[in-house]
Amino acid sequence: MDCTVVNNVKAATRRGKEDKKVLRKQLKASHTLLKHEGISTASQPTKNLVVANGGLGNGVSREDLSAAMKQFGDVESLFMPPQKPYAFVTYRSEDDARKAHTQLNGQKLQSGENSVTLYLSYVDSVKHKEEVRVHFPEGLALVEDFVSPEEEALLLAAVDWSTSDQAQKALKHRRVKHYGFEFCYDNNNVDKDKPLPAGLPEECLPVLHRCLQDGHINVLPDQLTVNQYESGQGIPPHVDTHSAFADTILSLSLGAKTVMEFRHPDGRVVPVVLPERSLLVMKGESRYVWTHGITPRKFDLVPACETRSADHSEPDLDSHGDLTLSKRGTRTSFTFRKIRHEPCCCAFPSACDSQGGSSASPPSQPSLPSCHADATRLEEEYVHLVYNAIASHFSSTRHTPWPRVCHFLSSLPPGSVLADVGCGNGKYLGVNPQLITVGCDRSSALVQICAERGFNAFVSDALSVPLRTDSCDACISIAVIHHFSTQERRLAAVRELVRLLKPGGQALIYVWAYEQEYNKQKSKYLKDHNKPQNGGKSKDKPEEVQEPYKEPSVLTASHLDNHHTGDLKDDSKMTEGKLSVHTNRTAFNSQDLLVPWHLKGRKTPGEEESSSGLHTTNSPDSKLSPSVDTSQVPGGSSVPVFHRYYHVFQQGELEQLCIEVTGVKVQTSYHDQGNWCVILKKE
Repeated sequence: MDCTVVNNVKAATRRGKEDKKVLRKQLKASHTLLKHEGISTASQPTKNLVVANGGLGNGVSREDLSAAMKQFGDVESLFMPPQKPYAFVTYRSEDDARKAHTQLNGQKLQSGENSVTLYLSYVDSVKHKEEVRVHFPEGLALVEDFVSPEEEALLLAAVDWSTSDQAQKALKHRRVKHYGFEFCYDNNNVDKDKPLPAGLPEECLPVLHRCLQDGHINVLPDQLTVNQYESGQGIPPHVDTHSAFADTILSLSLGAKTVMEFRHPDGRVVPVVLPERSLLVMKGESRYVWTHGITPRKFDLVPACETRSADHSEPDLDSHGDLTLSKRGTRTSFTFRKIRHEPCCCAFPSACDSQGGSSASPPSQPSLPSCHADATRLEEEYVHLVYNAIASHFSSTRHTPWPRVCHFLSSLPPGSVLADVGCGNGKYLGVNPQLITVGCDRSSALVQICAERGFNAFVSDALSVPLRTDSCDACISIAVIHHFSTQERRLAAVRELVRLLKPGGQALIYVWAYEQEYNKQKSKYLKDHNKPQNGGKSKDKPEEVQEPYKEPSVLTASHLDNHHTGDLKDDSKMTEGKLSVHTNRTAFNSQDLLVPWHLKGRKTPGEEESSSGLHTTNSPDSKLSPSVDTSQVPGGSSVPVFHRYYHVFQQGELEQLCIEVTGVKVQTSYHDQGNWCVILKKE
């Protein structure tokens, strides 16, 4: 046979293998989009494409993706949801979409420092979320181009980083220099009797006099903190200590722009783009109640076409689809404050250390409830408020559905109606697309995450679910019932599941087990006690596992309502009827206890990767309640450690609870990685 023919045959064979490989990866990406995001792909060509791996969440900029797509025709719209690893493209014609689908599938796209492989699938339509106008926190103002490039150069040159003195610190995530007075990170305050030898640099005075003239301040500051952030560095969320500084705080951004996140204790988050040479003014509520921080990352989400409002009163990140990535440079912030010499008497006493908010004596540890009212109060403070506060961070640790739960869901006949009572972030709602699924959860923040992922979910207490009796073919309750604080309430939760079931319907229940070592096998919860963590996912991770906590990354000095900060100590024994605080990754010493949850900062794009190669990012919500302890760390504030109430079940206890319900048969029970589990059937 002619050599040319042989070579052509080999080349065709190679192309065939490569095409099959791309097709497999494309189908896998489509399955992942359906499973984790609720996005259904179409089998026939349409004008609309979903681009897996082509999203802002895994480092692809709008400009680079748009340029790649426009090679194949007229693009009507490019929608890139924030923090998501995919994008939607709509072409003017179906033919153009078909060209892009054929030519780009399996091709690499270089976007900045990132190289990603794109996988394209057709979708019937692109559902844009309604854009919600997000307003600045009360008392916050941003003035762009407040200083000229020449003034910026003078200010940056005024800071001598070559000297090393008491006023200069090299912190983990940035370097800091103080003028006027030193901020002491060990007690989060200022020694007002020990001013630094040198006052504020003279180069700052013209800028400060302009702030005075423009009405941003009514008295000149006497303290300056200069923070320098390299790309990838940030500062945890915090509130500047009330007793240390007066109301207004000024912050100049020099050298590069960044995104600062403001968080309210009620869970609201407002990201604000701080352009180079802009002035941020924090007064009133924005200064005293909202935390502000900068997530450590190398890229920020910013508007693709920056538009500036006349009064600069609105944040820039209010559009969900018109965003792109901005590479961070070296940013230097000049933060000006006025030292406070009298106690703070602000209108926010629960957040004020002068008025007892953050320095009050800690409350005693809660006791086991002795009546219905005590139980509801305990669960409200140590379950409901906590999960609303940690929703985003909690969701970011709940990635892969458990195999045995998936097996139960996959065994249900197509068209079965499934209710997930206590659905969390909805990770089980998309496991079997042939089911009709609905979820409910007591946490409105977790239900919102379900909605964002395209799942049907609503807010409801597990003891009173607003669904008709005998309406469900199956129910699941995964890691829920152990949060009820009395036997009667746990029994009522099982009864409510049974009420929802049709005759012959099945329910799967998981609760945390007292026995974390079973049949001479330690659960992963115990096994990981001394194992270093790198942020990877585990398919067999127990439902209640949180990664070991090494160094806090979220700081705050705000509080919820008029409750005080707890000072709960790790203690393996219950004293005087009080609930003990469990030491994470250790065996249980009591059945009723408080389990710490350490609120961490958000992952940076690309830090986590799912099994399909799609990247995800998440962020926590900051919200404090009586169930949170705060520990001091370097950085100028305190670290929230939330405490969740649990009743961990002993062997046989869950089965006994179930058989107390009339008309129920326990079909099977088992121990699954530190959880007791039952499948029951309504007779």
